[in-house]
Parts: sequence; structure tokens; C-alpha cells
Amino acid sequence: MATIALPYETRRYLRSVNWYLIVAAAVLTMFGVIAIQSADLHNSDAASEYKKQIFYAIVGIGVMYLFSRIDYRNFARWAPWLYAANLLILLFVLKSGHNAMGAQRWISLGPLGTFQPSEPAKLILAIFIAWGLCKWPFQRIEDLARPLVAVGVPALLIVKQPDLGTTLVLLSILSTQLFFGLEKIKYFLLYAAGVVSVAALTVGTNFILKPFQKDRLLVFIKPGADPQGAGYNLNQSKIAVGSGEWFGRGLHHGTQTQLNFVPEHSRDFIFTVVAEELGFLGAVSLIACYVMLLYGGIQTMLAARDRFGFLLAAGIVGMFAFHIIVNVGMTIGIMPITGIPLPFMSYGGSAIITNFAALGVLLNIYSQKDRGMLGNA
Repeated sequence: MATIALPYETRRYLRSVNWYLIVAAAVLTMFGVIAIQSADLHNSDAASEYKKQIFYAIVGIGVMYLFSRIDYRNFARWAPWLYAANLLILLFVLKSGHNAMGAQRWISLGPLGTFQPSEPAKLILAIFIAWGLCKWPFQRIEDLARPLVAVGVPALLIVKQPDLGTTLVLLSILSTQLFFGLEKIKYFLLYAAGVVSVAALTVGTNFILKPFQKDRLLVFIKPGADPQGAGYNLNQSKIAVGSGEWFGRGLHHGTQTQLNFVPEHSRDFIFTVVAEELGFLGAVSLIACYVMLLYGGIQTMLAARDRFGFLLAAGIVGMFAFHIIVNVGMTIGIMPITGIPLPFMSYGGSAIITNFAALGVLLNIYSQKDRGMLGNA
């Protein structure tokens, strides 16, 4: 029987692809569309969200392919300009952004919906900090001021939206890149001590967080303190997760999901839909996909040909890991509720397109392990 011989360039490209990343993202995206459709089944205002998510995913896949074909080393040259543009857009959001649900985080795109600049800000910060750690000297503890200010300025702009969750993601990206990028461990330990001190000051005062944000964090310590207020989301989420048992109640048959007891269950609490309707086995399968995604990311870190690629991959992996751990953790009560979406699962165009863009960067870094790809000698 004759076999079809693929062109040499095609075979070489396919060998360079990190299939762990692509397969994991594809399965997670399908998981997400199914969960969103079930979550919005009885909500006429949101019944078309899963169709929009399919459209966003298709756009995201196109963006992923585009980014996978851009030599990642170009981002090092573009880093300062990307950072400056990011700050200007975040400033624009604070002044003229679209306001919804008590927050001003979006830019209206008319019939296309809204765009949330804080989502691509995560990838831009990962690029800029990776560039800075390669360019800036770190001979003294004072040299840490540069990356701290670089992240601090956009973080403050995002906190004012208010968006605590994204601010914490930026901190996780910085922490991951400093852990791998600083040559002296004592500098990282001093940085970590500073982060803990600032976190204690933030929670203990009223200067930074809004009252509802503080309530969400404090109810994590005392879950029963306000069951009908700040603790409502957490209690309903835990009921939904627990009621799924081993095999779940069945798709479209979860009472907490279908009766809308869990707020934002197509967004921040999408994991509760999977846990309730597909059970423990469904939730474990979902987590296994995320393990595959992170494994592919770590593979990319180890395959990076230079320091910039390694630190950029580390920042993206840190971003994904923080999203996954905090989102799943908050739905089962082991993490505070901070409004962080689940990658490739939660409804939202800005988030899923940014995730695919980050995946494209990882794919390009991984492809560079073989000389000659993308025209590199």
C-alpha cells in the first residue's frame, strides 16, 4: 500500500512542535465550551456564550499559529515599546474604559463586544521582565528596584480598575522569573520577605483594596463568618463540587449549576460545573490536562536556546500555574476568592486569545531547539 510522503519542510515543522501544549489546549478548550453551554443552558441572556467562545477560540488558534511563527527573540527587541504601549492602554482604561459590575476594566469594541487590556498585559509583562533580567545588572540588592517598579506601575493601574486577581497574576509572573533569573538566592529571599510584608500591609489596611475585596480574602480565613454575603460564593461552590461525587450528576443535570446557585459559573467558577456534572473523575481528567499543559511548558523552558527564551517560558508557565492552582483552589475552599479565570475554560475572549498567544510563544521557543527552524542558523 502506497504511503503519502509529506514535504521535508512540513515534516521538519511537525517534529518541532510541542504536542503536549497543543493537545492539552485543544482538549481544555473543548471542555470549556461544553461546560459553558451547560452553565448557561437556562440563562436566556447568556445562552449564546458558548458560541462566542467557539469564535474566540478559533481567533485564538489563529493568533497562536501567528505567534508560533514569530522568532521569540524579536520580542526582546520590542519589549520596551510593548511595555510603553501597555501602560498607555491601561491609563486609557482608567479614564475612558467601559464600566460594568462596579469595575472599569474594558474597552468597548462596539458590535464585537469588549476588550480587557489587563489580559495581554500579563504576556507583555512576562516579555518585558525576561528582557530586563537579561539586560539589567544585578550586583546589589538595590538593583531589584527596576523589575519591581516595572511590574508595580501596571499593577497599580490594574488594582484601581479594580482587579486584584490580575494583579496577583503579574506578581506570580515576576516571582517565577526572579526565582530563575536572579543569580543570588539571598536576593530572591529578600524579595519574598518584602512580598509577604506588603501582602500583610495590604490586607491589614484600607488604602489599597476595596471593602468587597478584603471581605473575600478574610472570608477564606473564616468561611462561616458571612454565609449570605462574602462567603456565599464559596459555600455554594463547595456544595456543587461535593454533590458531584464520583461520576457527577450528568451534563445539564447539576442542581447548583442549572439553578444558578453558583454565581459566575461560566467564568471564574467554571470548575464547579465540571466537578458537579462530571464528578470527581471529570475533575481529575480536567486537572490531568492542565498537568500536561504545564509539563509541555517545562519542556519548553528546558529546550530554550538562550537566557531570554528560558525566562520568558518560565514567566508564561508561572502565569498558567498560578491561574490553575488559585482558580481550582478557590472553588474548593483552599484558596481565597480573587476572580481569576481558568485558562482555556472560563468564558471570555480577551483571556482565551491571550492564552493562545502565550502558547504560540512557547511553541516558537520550543521549535528553536533545532537549528535551521524559522530561518535561524
